[in-house]
Amino acid sequence: MTGGAGSAIARGMTDDPPFSPALLPAGFVDLLTPDARTEARGVATLMDVFASHGYDSVRPPLMEFEETYLAGAGVALAEQCFRVMDPDTRRMMVLRPDITPQIARMAATRVAGSPRPLRVSYAGPCVVVAPVAAEESSRQIMQTGIELIGPDSPEADAEVMSIGAEALMRLGVKDVSFDLTMPPFIPALLEEAGVPAAQRPALMRALDRKDAAAVAQHGGALAATLIALLDATGAAEHTVAQLAELTLPPKARIVLDRLIDTVAAVREICPDLRMTVDPVEFRGWKYHTGVCVTLFAVGRSEELGRGGRYLCNDNEPACGLTLRPDVLFRMIPPTPARARVYLAADASRQEAAALRSQGYATVRGFAAGAQAEAEARHLGCGIILSGTQRVDLA
Repeated sequence: MTGGAGSAIARGMTDDPPFSPALLPAGFVDLLTPDARTEARGVATLMDVFASHGYDSVRPPLMEFEETYLAGAGVALAEQCFRVMDPDTRRMMVLRPDITPQIARMAATRVAGSPRPLRVSYAGPCVVVAPVAAEESSRQIMQTGIELIGPDSPEADAEVMSIGAEALMRLGVKDVSFDLTMPPFIPALLEEAGVPAAQRPALMRALDRKDAAAVAQHGGALAATLIALLDATGAAEHTVAQLAELTLPPKARIVLDRLIDTVAAVREICPDLRMTVDPVEFRGWKYHTGVCVTLFAVGRSEELGRGGRYLCNDNEPACGLTLRPDVLFRMIPPTPARARVYLAADASRQEAAALRSQGYATVRGFAAGAQAEAEARHLGCGIILSGTQRVDLA
């Protein structure tokens, strides 16, 4: 039997449809113009804001060895990692689902001797096993953000949040809300108040659902305080006023006061920033150790970004903010294309360079005479440059 006949029989025995070269794995897409152009210029805008505040750009690799990436803070991301075997070393590698653990590794190794505070910024793609939010379908996502490593203070937290607010303003994203939480607070409060371990799961579920009746049922002597915390959730100034009046155990009071002080520090830099505070929120933070923030736009459900305080490699204070360009750039007008100039065969190179410096895109032509004008129109050019003369196409 010849190879051709065998191939034909094999094709006849399968029910699979013909494979299309345009078919991509679920969750992966081609990003075309104008979306790709909007992303490129938008990321450049964000990185420019970060650089203007002294945050130096770094670029970690897309893949790392599994035992390296999943150490420290990275262990919380194990379920989101694609794994492959390195054919050279035979060791397992992971595609990064998040850049933050890589910054922590770099801070402890490559730049361990750099002066603190250490300020770094980054931008790059990440790959996740499952979409990061229920309304998302993409498994390849972009991240851009900043990390401030070394200081542990409300002022440091406020610096990171205020730079994020400036970056979004420069990008043109409007009506942004910074929603602050303190994930360690509720566990610390229950521990210090002596709530039995057996009662905590039910109580935590009630707090998670914001179910005051269930909190009253499971909260015991702490029920009134927990309900007051639920009632305090809202606009930052309202919440801070309510929290300041609560009587709390000493350690829990210290934890909560840090949240209050951070609100004050942010307000000092950004007096008009929309801020809310939820003192009982604790979900979704797997390696953060202090004040956290989630960014939303009013009227939209998807997160624009998130960040907070954590320990870099389990020993050095750090805080950061990661933005989601793939969400942000759907909220702003597409970046317009440059006006295009068709370069005829005799076009002046000096004049073409001058046009590019003025923001035009020049397109080299390969036709002459009447065909040149037709080609120029076909390629979306509004001007033809012949010699040093510009001819506007009506």
